[in-house]
Amino acid sequence: MTVSNPSLVTLFPAVEGDFEELVALRIAAMRESLERIGRFDPARARERFRSGFTPAYTRHVTINGQRVGFVVVKPGQDQLLLDHLYIDPKYQGKGIGAAVLEQVFKEADELSLPMRVGALRESEANRFYQRHGFAFVAEEEWDIYYIRSPR
Repeated sequence: MTVSNPSLVTLFPAVEGDFEELVALRIAAMRESLERIGRFDPARARERFRSGFTPAYTRHVTINGQRVGFVVVKPGQDQLLLDHLYIDPKYQGKGIGAAVLEQVFKEADELSLPMRVGALRESEANRFYQRHGFAFVAEEEWDIYYIRSPR
């Protein structure tokens, strides 16, 4: 299933009770990248997600009503933070993430706000974000940070 029509990808609000489903998806989506750098630890991944989980900023990504991922966009000081964008590994590479970015970019552009994102070093996400208009701004021990200016 490749998404030829981005409007097939819809976002709907998450609730507190969705935590277990979301954290399981996050762990599955991050596993390969974390293993590559020797940092895969499901307990740590769970705790990190729990500490920042805010249902009000979290939305499920669906195609024809089927949940295939989630996105978290948090307001910040003069910018939006794309805190999480995870697509179930079996649905990756099909244009779903790009369709989600199209929607959240539209929201950021309507607010005239830049969007910031961080990606784990050596993760495929780095190339994905750069392909979609994010520019490098900083690098830390484990993460690389990018920003996208509003259009």
